Amino acid sequence: MSKPAAEYAGIPLPEVEVFSNRLLCVDTTEKVLNALNDIENIRQINMTGESLPKKINSGANKGLDNNHSERKVIKVGGQDVEIRYLVGAFYIELAVENEEQLDSAVEKIKMAVEPHLTFGYSVNVGRYSKFRDSLTDYKE
Repeated sequence: MSKPAAEYAGIPLPEVEVFSNRLLCVDTTEKVLNALNDIENIRQINMTGESLPKKINSGANKGLDNNHSERKVIKVGGQDVEIRYLVGAFYIELAVENEEQLDSAVEKIKMAVEPHLTFGYSVNVGRYSKFRDSLTDYKE
């Protein structure tokens, strides 16, 4: 594997993208997050997917509560987490110091998600989210 993609305050902060072939139901999301919870070197996990807003945004029922069955609060590591998306991808930021730690963390992540994402997924290492201000941020 190559050198970690980014550094912040001298700490390499590569991200592992776990991209599912399908949108996950809330139960599968809970299982994946709890499996990832035990892995060392994980700094934060961001999720993306299809939005499940609290209120319906358009159509004849605009403004009414969205009673979607997948909009729930789950338990991850003993904490309540409100799921507001049908999750399609996890972006896992790692705090690693060298390539050996990075390779070890990626293998642990693959072993953690494999039993839950039975319909297929891909794993990539890189930097997918912004971690410091850019020139455009200073423009405004």
